Amino acid sequence: MSTRAQLTFDELGTPLRDTTFVVFDLETTGGSAEQDAITEFGAVKVRGGEVIGEFATLVDPGRGIPPEIVALTGITDAMVYTAPRVDEVLPAFLEFAAGSVLVAHNAGFDVGFVKAACQRLGYHWPKPAVVCTVRLGRRVLTREEAPSCRLSALAQLFRASTTPNHRALADARATVDVLHGLLERVGSLGVQSLEELLDYIPEVTAAQRRKRTLAENVPNDPGVYLFRGPSDEVLYVGTATDLRRRVRQYFTASETRRRLREMVALAERVDTISCAHPLEAEVRELRLLSAHKPQYNRRSKNPRHGWWLVLTEEAFPRLSLVRKPREGALGPFRARGHAEEAMAALQEATGVRPCTLRIPVGGGEASPCALAELGRCAAPCVGGQTPDEYAPAVTSVVSLVAGRELGPLNRLHLRLTELSSAQRYEQAGGERDRMRSLIRALDRGQRLAALAKVAELVAARPDGSGGWEFAVVRHGRLASAGVARRGVSPMPVVESLIASAETVIPGDGPLLGAPAEEVGVVLRWLDKPGTRMVRCSEPWAEPAHAAAKWRGWLDRADRARASTLPRD
Repeated sequence: MSTRAQLTFDELGTPLRDTTFVVFDLETTGGSAEQDAITEFGAVKVRGGEVIGEFATLVDPGRGIPPEIVALTGITDAMVYTAPRVDEVLPAFLEFAAGSVLVAHNAGFDVGFVKAACQRLGYHWPKPAVVCTVRLGRRVLTREEAPSCRLSALAQLFRASTTPNHRALADARATVDVLHGLLERVGSLGVQSLEELLDYIPEVTAAQRRKRTLAENVPNDPGVYLFRGPSDEVLYVGTATDLRRRVRQYFTASETRRRLREMVALAERVDTISCAHPLEAEVRELRLLSAHKPQYNRRSKNPRHGWWLVLTEEAFPRLSLVRKPREGALGPFRARGHAEEAMAALQEATGVRPCTLRIPVGGGEASPCALAELGRCAAPCVGGQTPDEYAPAVTSVVSLVAGRELGPLNRLHLRLTELSSAQRYEQAGGERDRMRSLIRALDRGQRLAALAKVAELVAARPDGSGGWEFAVVRHGRLASAGVARRGVSPMPVVESLIASAETVIPGDGPLLGAPAEEVGVVLRWLDKPGTRMVRCSEPWAEPAHAAAKWRGWLDRADRARASTLPRD
């Protein structure tokens, strides 16, 4: 019976000599994992420098192989005519590679094709560790030693026993020898375990290494962390389910973003705020981002700077884009372009006037409208109408936004059907996209507004360990959060959280002053399966004619638009 040698301190982790690698290569009909197909698999399983298995097969791609690919690989249509299809080969390859570290030369290409095949065929992608010999070679070898990291060049440098020839198994065998040559190089640098190898491939800057001590006193709790700079300014805010583990990642090779490496180099301190559960952490993060506007965060620094659609206060109201909403506003929109699309659709659906043109009341002649002359006006001009005759258009906007009717959406859909029947597909596509923006804004706005109207709501979610996570929500804002661990009576915890909850005074607008992003975070938490309502001050319900009824159409429209977008 063999005995395993005791690991040294340098080998804590998975020793490379005990790691099973599956080195593989694919041949394909082209370079796109989404549009092209696999024509050949080749894989070699190695451990401790020894080959313990091989996997090789041609694959019928279900289409013709382009002449330039035939010239490169030598694989012809006749060769793959009787070969198995990828739906037969893929499960066999996944079984062959199960539990191993995948290795490939330019791994992003080969792994991308396998992942895309898994997605198309409904197989679970196991997310194995992946080593790319191109990246490892560029990390280990100097430019003088290896001007090129092509497989043929590295195979020659390491005197591989197999010459790569653009056939899958031969290239995989050559990559095995390249891998072993590179592992010898990193071994001399002290890389002895798989974990060290995966951390070594991306370069760790000296600044990152020097700042590792900043994570020493960080707890393992869920919560929010703040990187602070030389003048105690907040550089970056983030959330984590395990603060210590997440903060430590900023000082390792797993952090590859140049912008955040620069932030780490400036950081002098890391502050943390432990939270009861992830919802509290998310909300605290949003509030801290709004308060400090950290230089290195890119999102959520201006939570109240969305766009809203409102009706102007005029004899003949029109739709206007504003930053500050009032009651009856539609939104919020993150991008002005989406707001303008929704505005155009709403004008088309209701007949509300689209322009700023001053229109005389009582049948007088209206000034010439440049938009109308150019044929770009989305709704008929109201010249000659009285305010009473114009009122139904305004009422239609108000009723649609409030969820009291869906007639305008039905009219837009009828218009789309007519355009499609007339084969005016380009125009129909434009109107479909405007209708998408409108329905998405209506659905989101109505759901957020419904939650914001509830004065107080208490909800609970299981914490996964036999206990409960609680949230007290007032007018859409998180007012208090806490937990009752397994064995703790939950209702006294609930009463304590209600008693200590933040007082929320409702403000103006559809969300009663609450930031839309915070209400959205709370709503997503409440929507998760398993959430239970503990207490509610009043019924929480969406309007009877809410845009949620159009979600099925919205999903189909999203898929239709995605299918027409250009692919890289």
